[in-house]
Amino acid sequence: MINIKDITFSYGKRDILKDISFDIEENKCIAILGNNGAGKSTLIKCLNRIIPVKQGAVMVDGADVFNMSRNDVARNIAYVAQKTETSRVTVYDAILVGRKPYIKWDITSEDRRIVDEIIDHMNLEDFSLRYIDELSGGELQKVMLARALVQQPKFLLLDEPTSNLDPRNQYELMKRVRHVAKEHGISVAVVIHDLNLALRYCDKFLFIKDSKIFSYGGHETMTAGIISDVYNLKSEVIDHNGIKMVVPLPEEPYGYEAAEMKHLRVVGN
Repeated sequence: MINIKDITFSYGKRDILKDISFDIEENKCIAILGNNGAGKSTLIKCLNRIIPVKQGAVMVDGADVFNMSRNDVARNIAYVAQKTETSRVTVYDAILVGRKPYIKWDITSEDRRIVDEIIDHMNLEDFSLRYIDELSGGELQKVMLARALVQQPKFLLLDEPTSNLDPRNQYELMKRVRHVAKEHGISVAVVIHDLNLALRYCDKFLFIKDSKIFSYGGHETMTAGIISDVYNLKSEVIDHNGIKMVVPLPEEPYGYEAAEMKHLRVVGN
């Protein structure tokens, strides 16, 4: 169980996040949602101690992350950043770096077994000897996720993991994330913009607005009203063949667009 308590982060006197509190159960995946600048990426960096909080606690199975050594943090929490720097190393070696928190003197056969298992699980066998600076953005994102998984974390943080992927691979990646969470008992928090991807693969949804949690819950919290309040976007939330979906609604045409449409109707007549 992951317990987030009263996380507050400020730039100077301006609160970016204020009194953020929520829980994530084992095997569950939550989506962190909100418009640009809401503080979503800042939140997961706070949870991983990348940036210091003003106040609060992150409890992983009852232990406060803020009181752990950096090595212990890495054994409990894995983080995949939105942007990843590349270097001249192979995919295999890049993933092996994820075992660093566990390596004392040298790499063991157990370390290599875990890396091989994750490479197989992520279907990266054909890439293992390629250099990561030769990969596409989507391929690199899969490698970074694999590196996070070999840390064997209890808590996995993902910052827009689908941003460089085509639609098919977006769904494939989120499917794998959900499967890993269920299979290995990992709690996952993912910053994501695509509400339909979130609905398909996440268990709960945390909306941030005005530095605070606006809403947090299951599918019942993904409503047209909340989407409108958070994103200023009109939409309908529908059920299509048993799949809940958000359908944005077109705005009424105005100004030049309305005049152009009127002209087209006249021409058509």
